Amino acid sequence: METLWFCLVAALITGYVVLDGFDLGAGIASLLIGRSAADKRLILKSIGPVWDGNEVWLLAAGGTLYFAFPALYSSSFSGFYLPLMIVLWLLILRGIAIEFRNHIESPTWTPLWDFVFGAASALLVVFFGAALGNVVRGVPLDSAGDFFLPLWTDFNIGAEPGILDWYTVLVGLFAFATLTMHGALWVYLKTLGDLQQRAKRLAQHALAAVALLALATTLITFQVQPHILESFAARPWGFVFPLVALTGLAGAFLSLRNKDELKSFLASSLFITGMLASVVFGVFPYVLPSSTNPALSLTVYNAKAPDYGLKIGLFWWIPGMLLALAYSVFVYRKFAGKVQLDDAH
Repeated sequence: METLWFCLVAALITGYVVLDGFDLGAGIASLLIGRSAADKRLILKSIGPVWDGNEVWLLAAGGTLYFAFPALYSSSFSGFYLPLMIVLWLLILRGIAIEFRNHIESPTWTPLWDFVFGAASALLVVFFGAALGNVVRGVPLDSAGDFFLPLWTDFNIGAEPGILDWYTVLVGLFAFATLTMHGALWVYLKTLGDLQQRAKRLAQHALAAVALLALATTLITFQVQPHILESFAARPWGFVFPLVALTGLAGAFLSLRNKDELKSFLASSLFITGMLASVVFGVFPYVLPSSTNPALSLTVYNAKAPDYGLKIGLFWWIPGMLLALAYSVFVYRKFAGKVQLDDAH
């Protein structure tokens, strides 16, 4: 039962990264290719009907994590308190930037909130990537399952690391390149004209950076967290997940060459899914490894809720998630197609 819930949490996090990832990437794209107020309005209109619904999956993942693995939730939310507060403020700033930009017509008001939207999106991506890097690298858990990490120390991996070190910053940069590509492909899918062509060029450049950073991050991760390589050696069938990621990356490259907008975006989604599945497979059964003593690590077995609660909770979780999924499908179908400045939505 605990393995099932581990997979469900991983699926929700992956769904969040794929869905909210493209509108975070669209925020980055608005900084890089939005040359005019009209460009920025088009980028915002492309995510306008869906961005807040995408964030529902972050709440769903957090709620499921709290329910299924309460020990992990309490440990990580106390140890990562500072970065979590930073992420919370960035989410708030990003949301109010979208809502506030059109309230006042002013040569300073609108550009200010456009910058806040793009900058908050970029910083969120880097912090989310660094968070994943911390989970893979491990944290200095004590016998009670507690830990504390400063935001940074000397940027080295050692007995007293910070949340930001050279490895977690590398993962953050990889996340930044990946979601920049993902967001640019979304803008490429949803727009026309010169903005679409700029989005395509941004996606091509980001894809090249993703390929290089994926290789570097993977090789370094095997050194930082040997357990991942051991997991793949013990269960070779898990190599299907990196293969999925490679297929997605190759598909994005070929689809861009063939000017297939939808397939390039779907291929990017496949790449993200394959990469996250590879990490989840490699880390299992750990949910939060200890960087000091592997015996103190939190696993799916010592961090889970009681079995009875996990079984009963499944009967409530399934219909709730089906409703959220049905809503998402409805919204994406309702607002499918290209966006233009004179669209009613």
